[in-house]
Amino acid sequence: RKARSGSRRRRHWERCSCRLTRTDSDVQVLVLPTPDTAALAVAGFLAQTLRRAPDVVLGLPTGRTMIPVYRGLVRLHESGLADFSRATTFNLDEFTGLPPGHPGSFRAYMRQHLFDHVNLPRGAAHFPRSARTKGSAYDRLIERAGGLDMCLVGIGRNGHIGFNEPASALTAETHRVKLKAATRRSNAYLYGDRPEKVPKFAMSMGIGTILRARAVILLALGAAKAEIVRAATTGPVTARVPASLLQTHPN
Repeated sequence: RKARSGSRRRRHWERCSCRLTRTDSDVQVLVLPTPDTAALAVAGFLAQTLRRAPDVVLGLPTGRTMIPVYRGLVRLHESGLADFSRATTFNLDEFTGLPPGHPGSFRAYMRQHLFDHVNLPRGAAHFPRSARTKGSAYDRLIERAGGLDMCLVGIGRNGHIGFNEPASALTAETHRVKLKAATRRSNAYLYGDRPEKVPKFAMSMGIGTILRARAVILLALGAAKAEIVRAATTGPVTARVPASLLQTHPN
């Protein structure tokens, strides 16, 4: 059903392109006055998307930035304004080497902040499984679902999206990655604020997988992200700032 409906969803995304301010790099940028306002704007857009395209395929991230987004989505679901009953989700990343149900996993994060509180069907949420699972298998699963309609991403202070870390070259497909120290520190809140407890490796959607989504939204909150957002949206397109490759995306 997903594959057959792919062309219909593509037409939907052509109709629903965001009407926002464009930078010289053709990235559409919306600046909102507070973090809560920004997070609720994204939650509202996702809820609107669910209403317009109930069988939407979403790429979803984790991180502190996304907690108020998911909180807003849960409230919208409780108000009857966000129905996940026909949706499919693919998370951008997951740590490797964790036992099933580990409280520091992104699967546990998604259950805590979203999945346990909405009507997403059992089996409709997907994660890159482990280092033993070839990333290309995850990409094929996304393709069989009809491709990502929209991918929501955050941005690390070093410019990473998903766990695509700064490098001389980036991997296109889902792959195993060694996490930078800064990335492990930013995820330490999942491990009692102890960066040394954060796994050193993870599976991540590749930059090509993200860029194949029909629409991409990047959410950044707070002044601390200002310089990296500027670099990602108006600076050179470079693997040293992985988020800068979003400048090449048409939507």
